[in-house]
Amino acid sequence: MFKKKDVFFETLLNMTDTLIMASEMFAKGVEDLSDVSNFAKNMKELESKCDVFTHTIITELNKTFITPIEREDIMALTTALDDVLDGMEACASRFEMYHMVDRDEYVIQFADVLKRSTYEIQKAIRLLSQKKLLAIREYSIKVNDLENEGDQLLREGIKKLFQDFKDPIELIKRKEIYERLEQTTDSCEDVADILETIVMRNS
Repeated sequence: MFKKKDVFFETLLNMTDTLIMASEMFAKGVEDLSDVSNFAKNMKELESKCDVFTHTIITELNKTFITPIEREDIMALTTALDDVLDGMEACASRFEMYHMVDRDEYVIQFADVLKRSTYEIQKAIRLLSQKKLLAIREYSIKVNDLENEGDQLLREGIKKLFQDFKDPIELIKRKEIYERLEQTTDSCEDVADILETIVMRNS
C-alpha cells in the first residue's frame, strides 16, 4: 500500500505541476513571439526546476530500501517526464536562437496538443499516487491519441513548408522545430507507455 505522502509520488506530482505550468507558458509564448528572449528564459527556469525534482528522486532511490513501485519504473517515469519539459524548453530556445518572431499555426497547434497531453499525464500520475491503477488506462489512451495528432501535424506542417517557403534556411529552421515538437509528443507517449507497464506489474 502506498503511503499517503510518499516522497516519490509527491515529487512526481510536483513534476507534473511544473509540466502543466510549462505547457501553458509554451502555448501562450508561441501565440506572441514579440519577446522570445524572455520566453526562452522563463522556459529554462521551469526546466531547471524539473531537473531539481529529478535529482530529488535519484537521491531518494539511493537511500530508500523499499519503494512503492519498482525502482526502474520510478526512474523511467521520472526521466520521461523530464524529457517532456526538456523538449518544450529546447523548442523555446530555438525561437530565440533562430530569431523567429512570426506566428506559426502549426507550432500553435503542437503547443495545444502538448498542453492537453500534460493535463492527461497529471491526471494519470494523481491516480498512481492514489493507487487507482486500472483507472490510469483511460488517460494513457488519451495521451496516445494526442501523440497521433502530433504525427499528423508533423506530416501536414512539413508538406506546407515545402509548398510555401522558398528560403531554404527558413524552411530548415521551421522543419527542425516541428520535428522537435513531434518528438516531445513522443515523450508524452513514453510517459503513457511507462504508466501502462506500471499498471500491468502492480494490478
